[in-house]
Amino acid sequence: MPVSPLAGKPADPSMLINVPRLVTAYYAGRPDPSVPGQRVEFGTSGHRGCSLDNAFNEAHILAITQSICLYRRQQSIDGPLFIGIDTHALSEPAFASALEVLAANDVEVMVDADNGYTPTPVISHAVLTYNRGRRRGLADGIVITPSHNPPRFGGFKYDPPHGGPADTHVT
Repeated sequence: MPVSPLAGKPADPSMLINVPRLVTAYYAGRPDPSVPGQRVEFGTSGHRGCSLDNAFNEAHILAITQSICLYRRQQSIDGPLFIGIDTHALSEPAFASALEVLAANDVEVMVDADNGYTPTPVISHAVLTYNRGRRRGLADGIVITPSHNPPRFGGFKYDPPHGGPADTHVT
């Protein structure tokens, strides 16, 4: 892979994001379900978008997390839910929103003991390790990351008890 010409140089101001504006839009924006780009849409096990486009807002995260709680009940997934975040600006707000819904649904939640960042493989590993040898009380997970998407994006992924990405029949 060739080295980027931007490597080792300060970021051009045009590439920077306004984090306070992004976070404000996360809480203040109201997605319009009649606009396709503002609906919850899962690809590769998760929903991704930007709060400035009303494509990743608190309403999305509240609805997705409640749906996960309902799915857990339907599938008798009653072990802990491992949840992790990355360094994208929208990860912390989405984490707070998800925790509110999970607490309201009495879901036992496992987070990094030091409130550290937890990449997708860490959550998958935690789910697989916890579930090893179990038939009941299975764990699942949520990873709050848009993965490789630009800094203005947020992302929310669900990992069922098999530890990998949720299949289309789940999402």
